[in-house]
This record gives sequence, structure tokens and C-alpha cells, in this order.
Amino acid sequence: VMEKFKIKGEFIQLNQLLKVLGWCDSGGNANSLIDSGKVRVNGQVELRRRNKIFPGFKVEFNSQVVTVE
Repeated sequence: VMEKFKIKGEFIQLNQLLKVLGWCDSGGNANSLIDSGKVRVNGQVELRRRNKIFPGFKVEFNSQVVTVE
């Protein structure tokens, strides 16, 4: 499933994005998913919870894919 997500500012932090998309129910849960290596940014496993996600980035988790605009 390929979604698009439009951010309001210059970037969004990875853990906030997972929460806003509804891929997890809390910030703590988002951090756990990131810590466990289950989240990919632009095809690479991303372990930084507050990694800045800019327009054009692709985030993947559990066969869900979102492109940030």
C-alpha cells in the first residue's frame, strides 16, 4: 500500500510520523518499533527515533509505504 503524506513544516521526526499515520498508538510504541529495526527510510533500516523526514523521503513499516511530500 503506497500512501502519500503532506507535512506542514520543513520536516517531521520519524517517531512523530509513525504516530500521525496511525501505524502505532503512542510515541513509546513508535520508539520501540524504530529501536527494533522494523522501520525503513529510503530503503535503509533507520534506528534514529527523531530522524528528520523531509519531502521526497519514503518510509516503510510492516509492508506499508508512505512517501512524504
